[in-house]
Amino acid sequence: MLKRLSLLCALFIGMAGSIIAQDIHFSQFYMSPLNLNPAMTGVLNCKNRFVANYRNQWAGVLGAGAYNTYSFSYDQKNAVGRDDYFGLGGTLWGDVAGETRYGMLQARVSGSYSKKMFGRRKSASYAVIGADLGVTQRKISQNDLRWPSQITNTGFDPTLPGEVLQDYTRYYPDLALGLLWFSIMDENNYWYAGGAAHHINAPNVSFSGGSAPLYRRFTAHAGGEFLFAPKMALMPFALFMSQGPHKEFNGGASLRFLLGNARSSDQSFEAGLYYRLGVQSKNNNQDVGVHQDAVIFQTRFNSGGASYGFTYDLNISKLSSGKTGNGAFEFSIIYQICGPERRGVYCPRF
Repeated sequence: MLKRLSLLCALFIGMAGSIIAQDIHFSQFYMSPLNLNPAMTGVLNCKNRFVANYRNQWAGVLGAGAYNTYSFSYDQKNAVGRDDYFGLGGTLWGDVAGETRYGMLQARVSGSYSKKMFGRRKSASYAVIGADLGVTQRKISQNDLRWPSQITNTGFDPTLPGEVLQDYTRYYPDLALGLLWFSIMDENNYWYAGGAAHHINAPNVSFSGGSAPLYRRFTAHAGGEFLFAPKMALMPFALFMSQGPHKEFNGGASLRFLLGNARSSDQSFEAGLYYRLGVQSKNNNQDVGVHQDAVIFQTRFNSGGASYGFTYDLNISKLSSGKTGNGAFEFSIIYQICGPERRGVYCPRF
């Protein structure tokens, strides 16, 4: 019992919540499509897409031990027959947090198939199925762990013996499946909805040699773009995630301002506001508390095949009293290369 208590205390202090959160998440989930849903692989208007995301969180509380998350992905679409498409992509993401340098690194490949259900070339509806398979590494820094047996009346004494873990680095496979439906009315009006199941194989992530299966995560998301003025569009987004006893909702909307002299201009600016909250449940699935997490300010600039996004999370949870005025921020870049072939507008913009 003492060994288990020591391990729990050390990991909780060192990881500062990574165990609870389980998975990475981005406020700009709409600019990280392959992390959101494998069915979004290859769902783009051009041939190739490159995406980079970076998030810094809780620097005001953890200082040098703040959460730093990064992600890089590439995907492409390939024509199948006259109207259908096959998507192929790959993602590499990493996450480092806390004084123990608790980190995760994942590499995965994903594929999807987009089937045209009805409509015309520039006004159609598609059903998409996707899957991805990855390998994940989880590790902690052995020399930076602090155990209760090393805490004395005068503070931390690194010369005292601590506990020994069976593993400080773990590798495991990971599997996800996803579905997506989208309908295109014209170049500036569309909507989509999808869902995904992550960690279907429930891999064991224990460092102590015991059994600690990773909770499966279920995701539902929706969004769209609706032009309501000659050069202005409303873009609502919503995301719901459930993983074990934890649930998260993120929703809001942006306004997209078309720049230039035509509705089809490839330059635009977006600004929006989002709200994120969480729910924690007991083992019997009864909700025990809803907590406000953050208000998210979003901007994005689109020019040609490039998009640049920035968000700032204003923390409104109980943690805000200790954050010394610093919230989380994110940067995202999407770059698309259309190539010699472009089959009109067949999918939403991400």
